[in-house]
Amino acid sequence: QVQLVESEGGSVQAGGSLGLSCAASGDTYRKYVMGWFRLAPGKEREGVAAIDSYGSTRYAGSVKGRFTISQDNAKNTLYLHMTNLRPEDTAMYYCAAAIGQWLGLAARDFGYWGQGTQVTVSS
Repeated sequence: QVQLVESEGGSVQAGGSLGLSCAASGDTYRKYVMGWFRLAPGKEREGVAAIDSYGSTRYAGSVKGRFTISQDNAKNTLYLHMTNLRPEDTAMYYCAAAIGQWLGLAARDFGYWGQGTQVTVSS
């Protein structure tokens, strides 16, 4: 079992930057793939970025080059640094964890989820 708690999101103007963090607790000695997902009204949940325990990363095409996922294993904390934000990035963002080392962005592979945090980008 692992518990995930995201930091507070925020509101920014288009072109701005915002950082999210996710604190993990519980069975953090396990090897997990950690990921960020988002859900916008009227849209399907989208995998944004994922990182494995070795630091390998994967990004959705819509955020590649703008978002950076990272983790601090000593602090059991996952991060998402978002730059050049667009109004279409507005969504509820969720931190998630998957047991194992398959570096994918499919929500069905992630068994542990945070409560979500809102990110709003205005034009």
